[in-house]
Amino acid sequence: MRRAFGFLFVAVSIAVGAGAVLAETVSAFKLPIYYQAAAWLASFGTTFGISANTFRKILPAIRDRMKNSVAWPTTAKALNGVCWAGPFAAIGLFPQAYHFLLLLGIGLGNLSTYLLMKEYSGLDNREQAIVGIISLLAIPIAFELDRTFALSNHDVSVMLSRVLIAIAYALGGLYALIVKETH
Repeated sequence: MRRAFGFLFVAVSIAVGAGAVLAETVSAFKLPIYYQAAAWLASFGTTFGISANTFRKILPAIRDRMKNSVAWPTTAKALNGVCWAGPFAAIGLFPQAYHFLLLLGIGLGNLSTYLLMKEYSGLDNREQAIVGIISLLAIPIAFELDRTFALSNHDVSVMLSRVLIAIAYALGGLYALIVKETH
């Protein structure tokens, strides 16, 4: 099961990293906004399309792990939902801070899922904790990058915060692929 999530996290990392660079390229050439969506769809579509056969094999393991949260108490489910959705919902209120809120949502979401899975399902999905912790630790780095690039190019700081997300998923995924699962 850990290797399945490792593969998923590495694929997400590749897609986010590629999407960040493609989206920045679209911005640099001042192309219409719908090219942004095309860039992101292309990066995720290509990454997941190339690895479709592998995903078909690992999907049952991913689905089984995700089903564990169904048995959690309602308060735990609500807390996990707020950790994931709260920062993303706040983007509507604070659009200028969306790249920080993305890091916060990914960080809190993954970390809360890890802690709740450990508490209520007895699972120690450290790769998820790694993604969450790195994402949260990346927020001050993203703030500094934003401050550094604010006068010159805000788009670059947004791209770099997305690269930080890709790094978090890559490290979590590599951990899951390298470390043997213990029961």
